[in-house]
Amino acid sequence: METLKGRIALVTGASRGIGKGIACALAEQGATVYVTARTLRPGGNALPGSLEETVAEVNARGGRGVAVAMDLRDDTAIADVFEQIGRDEGRLDILVNNAMSIPDSMTLRTGFWEKPLADEWEIWDTGMRAAFVAAWHAARIMVPQGSGLIVGLSGYVGVTYTYDVVFGTTKTATDRMMRDMGHELQGTGVSAVSLWQGFTYTERATQNLKSVPGMANQLNSAVGSSPEFPGRVIAALARDPGLHGKSGGTYINAELAAEYGLTDRDGRTIPSLRESRGAPLWAAGSTS
Repeated sequence: METLKGRIALVTGASRGIGKGIACALAEQGATVYVTARTLRPGGNALPGSLEETVAEVNARGGRGVAVAMDLRDDTAIADVFEQIGRDEGRLDILVNNAMSIPDSMTLRTGFWEKPLADEWEIWDTGMRAAFVAAWHAARIMVPQGSGLIVGLSGYVGVTYTYDVVFGTTKTATDRMMRDMGHELQGTGVSAVSLWQGFTYTERATQNLKSVPGMANQLNSAVGSSPEFPGRVIAALARDPGLHGKSGGTYINAELAAEYGLTDRDGRTIPSLRESRGAPLWAAGSTS
């Protein structure tokens, strides 16, 4: 059943991985999905995937895809995407800030002082700064229309060390940003949430597991999910009449999936890793 028919979504980093998975999951509900990334056509990156391929999949799933090449390091390019959406669609219902640069140095088992500063700041600039810029533009469309959902993708790394200092700092900041956005959006009809996604079998993650010492044993881990799993959760959130009560909170996707009666694409129930990886810091409506 197409339950997001007529809704307009924007997903960043959607040429592959989690972004593409989210776009496809929203498309299955009938949404129009604007997909952004730097790789427009096949062959434009060492990893498989492109915006054109994502749009083809979105259209095949029952939605409508619109590809827009965008560099998250370019504020003007970000603004242009929202101007296009406002001009062509007249509304925006869902923003998913998923994209973040993952330089090769991020997964090196070395100290932060041994990594190139340019690489570290690129993680922050794409994963935090650009996400704020996108949310700023989204809110300027959503608040006047009195509805909308802004999602920040985070993870257990928000409270548990994983890979890299700036990686963890960026994800922790994502949680706090969505908490404070939720606070300021109270009464507008717009909601902001941060979602913790556990291990996901993306092209890049699978590559990292094969190359990072001691991590190859996670390739067949039962706790990992498909890239579409968080999209299923986001689609359910967007349809939830009680969404406003969740605004400002940080949630574990596996726990929201259980609440909404969702499974992964293959029917598996994805477990919460709260007990082993950590618990979110911010609850809905938190002011302290």
